Amino acid sequence: MATTYKLISSVTVGSGGAAYMEFTSIPQTYTDLNLVFSGRNTSSGDWFSLSFNGSSSNFTGRIIFANGAGVYSYTRNADEQGVIPNSSTTANTFGNGSLYIPNYTGSSNKSYSIDSITENNATTAYMTILAGLWSSSAAITSIRMTISANTFAQYSTAYLYGISNA
Repeated sequence: MATTYKLISSVTVGSGGAAYMEFTSIPQTYTDLNLVFSGRNTSSGDWFSLSFNGSSSNFTGRIIFANGAGVYSYTRNADEQGVIPNSSTTANTFGNGSLYIPNYTGSSNKSYSIDSITENNATTAYMTILAGLWSSSAAITSIRMTISANTFAQYSTAYLYGISNA
């Protein structure tokens, strides 16, 4: 089975930062989606949230979170889906991650996974892996990543790929 990746769109945050990174009008011609991102928060928060089709409701998930001192596992909703470095981490350092959504056009609930990590030249850095479910039968046509009450730093990027399994 051949798998092909095609860049659908990309976002690069400009000067002054941005409250969110968003992809709209996602074509319904692929099997899966993969959003790859690199980001930094201009303020003190580490967490980013997600919305699909403008909705931040009906998200559930289980996250594994590690911070150098221990590993924790707990339930999450849309408000804390993954981590990026904040303003107190090593200057000009960006974290990265990936959001994978199989069968995003299907008529059943949408499963997804996220892995993310903060980069920091210090004792504490964060790493997360999340298995999530968006309880909606709607095909995903837009994705938004938001940092609650904060801003993505200039040069934060996100790339959305369509994946075809043929």
